[in-house]
Amino acid sequence: MSLIPTPATIEATPAASQAMLQAVKAQIGSVPNLFRLVATSPETLEGYVGLMGALGKGSLPAATRERIALAVAEINGCGYCLSAHTYLGRNVAKLDDAEMTANRSGASNDPVADAAVRFAAALVHKRGHVAEADVAALREAGYTDAQALEVVLHVALNSFTNYVNEAFRTEIDFPVVQARTPA
Repeated sequence: MSLIPTPATIEATPAASQAMLQAVKAQIGSVPNLFRLVATSPETLEGYVGLMGALGKGSLPAATRERIALAVAEINGCGYCLSAHTYLGRNVAKLDDAEMTANRSGASNDPVADAAVRFAAALVHKRGHVAEADVAALREAGYTDAQALEVVLHVALNSFTNYVNEAFRTEIDFPVVQARTPA
């Protein structure tokens, strides 16, 4: 059970959160528990949804974003995000099981995506204190400085959701996937 009660419906959330949740529902067809829990704070929901929207306009492919999310969730030991992004990786980004296993290990079977996933994993493991060689490897794979910044922001956004879900024990509403190693 979540340590912060998850509103059962959109209507049970604060009035200031309801339009944002309706937009989420219109976009993805449902409102996952994470969104309803975060909606307890309309300002937090606004920041989360706004950041997701901004990053959705970025230049990183959706599949790479899912790969990063899987790597970050595994490193942080977030079962909710592993479950959600395994579902999204398989059904939206069309990643196969071998790819998602590599992603959860901080890598990718795609050589270009591999650089982004490895950089994301290094950011988490090193708490941002990456080496020049980490940045150089990203550039050598063809990523621009703008894309490097997007990777950092994806790590931050995914870390936020990992922390929310782990701190407050959000009930998983996707097919459950467990972290291989505890955070």
